[in-house]
Amino acid sequence: MVYVLDKHKKPLMTCTEKRARLLLERGRAMVHKKAPFTIRLKDRLVEDSVLQPLGLKIDPGSKTTGGAVIREKETIGYYECQHRTDIKDKMDTRRSQRKSRRNHKTRYRKPRFNNRNPGKCTACGKNAKHGSRYCRPCAEAKNLTDNGHREVRLPVSLQSRVDQTMSWVNKLRALLPITSVSMELVRFDTQLMQNPNISGVEYQQGTLAGYEVREYLLQKFNHQCAYCKGESSDPVLNVEHVVPKNPECGPRGAGRISNLVIACKTCNDTKGNLQPDEWLNKLKTSKKKLNQDRAKNLPEALKQLKAPLKDAAMMNATRWALYRRLKATGLPLETGSGGLTKYNRTQILKLPKTHYYDAVCVCESLPDMVSVPFVENYTATGRGNRQMAGVDKYGFPYRWRERKKIRFGFQTGDIVTADIFKGKYKGRWQGRVAVRKTGFFDIKDSAGKRICQGIPAKHCRLLQRANGWQYERRCAALPPHA
Repeated sequence: MVYVLDKHKKPLMTCTEKRARLLLERGRAMVHKKAPFTIRLKDRLVEDSVLQPLGLKIDPGSKTTGGAVIREKETIGYYECQHRTDIKDKMDTRRSQRKSRRNHKTRYRKPRFNNRNPGKCTACGKNAKHGSRYCRPCAEAKNLTDNGHREVRLPVSLQSRVDQTMSWVNKLRALLPITSVSMELVRFDTQLMQNPNISGVEYQQGTLAGYEVREYLLQKFNHQCAYCKGESSDPVLNVEHVVPKNPECGPRGAGRISNLVIACKTCNDTKGNLQPDEWLNKLKTSKKKLNQDRAKNLPEALKQLKAPLKDAAMMNATRWALYRRLKATGLPLETGSGGLTKYNRTQILKLPKTHYYDAVCVCESLPDMVSVPFVENYTATGRGNRQMAGVDKYGFPYRWRERKKIRFGFQTGDIVTADIFKGKYKGRWQGRVAVRKTGFFDIKDSAGKRICQGIPAKHCRLLQRANGWQYERRCAALPPHA
């Protein structure tokens, strides 16, 4: 499948690879974009063309959002949008650096107070309500409250997923004449996921009903350390995270009550920021009796750990924000439940569990043919960062960058092709470039793996500029009846 645009870059119906090759050979079309491969016709307008209605189906997810394009009971494309998962860690790093800056002695600086004028509207300059940045007409026009905030304010990590989904949808709308959108509007019952027999007033009585956290943990572990059972003779008991919350120490631990135990100060300091598996392996190699007791008791503490529900909580928090953003596009919007999607996939179409097959089964309009061989994967990579000093794992700077992204006409993330005539990497290479100040670049494939190293800039030819996204095409999973 090849995307086709008219002479004014408006989307037309797709064509086959053979048809696109003939149009390019006859001079009727030109290559508009390499990834995803798109051609632009020189002698065609969208007003003179007959377009068929295309429907975009979306299955939102916390890490991956699935999509499918339907044309008259026929599927013509599968899609997956890979979201960024490093936003939370980056915000935590920024917060820690901000906190350290506030402790610096900066009395040599002049005090700065009242930099803003809260009495004037920042949009039109008229008088605003006290404590607000906007007047009432501007607030209503911008869909804001009286305090100048958005009606729905999501954390940055959640808002980024909504923005990435909308950016991905807009990219598809720029390539395909989409006329309708279908979305799975699912809500997860997190309490029911933990306790299938919950009902009635039990929804209002959680694990800590009638307790404080420390009191609950002390009673749960009989006022003893969960690791050594009092063998260390340390009377000081702390609340300890079994899986540490420090993002620099591997997978982050949740603040759920199931991840908390009572530990003496000796065991707490000995464990530090180690993951439970790492600490257990370290304890097993020790010959000390205290460490052997810890190795015996640690698996009991690990049994109480429960799977984190942050993905379900994220979907509950962002579903209506995404719904409003899709509604604002002006396209007809259809919604369906998660139960309907599962029924359509397992009972009617009998498809395997994937994000794009879930998208096919969203809502009641189902296709008759599901035979697309490829899946187009869109991965959000971002556009780099503005951090000038690279820091080590302890937070100390060890290298500095220049305020310059472009080197010899290229920047990291550009799609290039390189013709090497001799040496270890002789041949033609194509992929994403990682630039260096020296002029000798690396080229990586779509999976981020380096395929050649030290390529001179003069041998590279630009195919497409980096735009914060990475495109990849792979084979789709075959249905059981195929």
